[in-house]
Amino acid sequence: MPATKPFDPFRSERLVYRAVEDTPGDEAFVHKIQRDAEAQSGSSYGLLRPESKKASNEFKQHVAEKCLLGAIVCLPPSDDKEPAGEPVGIVCLKSNPPHLAHHRWTDISIDVAREHRGKGYGGEAIQWSLWYAFQIAGLHRVQIGAFSFNEGAVKLYSKLGFKEEGRQREWMWFNGGWHDHVMYGMLEDEWREMQRKAGKEV
Repeated sequence: MPATKPFDPFRSERLVYRAVEDTPGDEAFVHKIQRDAEAQSGSSYGLLRPESKKASNEFKQHVAEKCLLGAIVCLPPSDDKEPAGEPVGIVCLKSNPPHLAHHRWTDISIDVAREHRGKGYGGEAIQWSLWYAFQIAGLHRVQIGAFSFNEGAVKLYSKLGFKEEGRQREWMWFNGGWHDHVMYGMLEDEWREMQRKAGKEV
C-alpha cells in the first residue's frame, strides 16, 4: 500500500469532477444532456418523450442530492483561479437506501455531451468512478448496464474490464422490437488486480 498524504481526489488524467451547482449554466448543461433523445434512447428504458426543463431540473436535483456521488465532468480550467473548465458530461454513483448500504455496491451512470463524444472522456470518467468507488467510498462491487443494441457501450464496458454477469432477455421495447438488458459488474479484487497488472499502486 503506497504512503498516503492529502490530495485532490476529483481529478483524472484529462478531466476534473465538480459538484452540480444551482446555477443557470448547470441548468442549461443538464438540460442539453437530457434533451439529447438519441443518447437517451441508448441508455434510458423509460418511454421516450421530449425533455422538459422541469424534468431536467428534477434529474439535476437527483444527481446533486440523491446519488452517492454525482458530479459534472469537466475539462481542466484554463485559469488556476477556477475549479474546473468546460463541462463535458455527468457521472453518478447511485446510492442505495440505508437498509441496503451494508452490501457495499453501486451502479454507474454516465452521460457525455454530443460534441465531446469519441474522445475517450466517457471511459476515463468510468475508470475514475471505479477508483473513487473502491479507494474512497470503500465499496466492494460496481455494476453498469447496457442495452444489447448499444454496441458502443457493450464494447466499452468489456474493454474497461467489466464482466458480463447476466442478461435479461427481451427486457425493453424499442423501435419496433424487443432488446436485452445486459448487466456488467466489477469486484474490488478484480479492479485491484487490473491496477497491479498496469503497474499502478493502490
